[in-house]
Amino acid sequence: MSALDESGSKLLRKAKENPFVPAGLAGFCAIAGYRLWKLKDRGNTKMSIHLIHTRVAAQGFVVGSIIVGVLYSMYRDYVVKPREAAAALKNKGT
Repeated sequence: MSALDESGSKLLRKAKENPFVPAGLAGFCAIAGYRLWKLKDRGNTKMSIHLIHTRVAAQGFVVGSIIVGVLYSMYRDYVVKPREAAAALKNKGT
């Protein structure tokens, strides 16, 4: 197996563990691409201000995606797993 195959499978494994990272990356690319495409229609706004707004919007999406991913991970670790463990103990006792 080549290094490319190993890194590809590692990327897929990481994406399966935390699906919000690829979603954040895709959202970042989509927002940045859309805002750069709309660069010609910015009106009388300075280019530097338009690019700053583009960066802030894209970074905001990524940060929001990370926050949602962390909350989902905490929910899974602290709510779902203890429920499953309690159910397993209850079933084991009967």
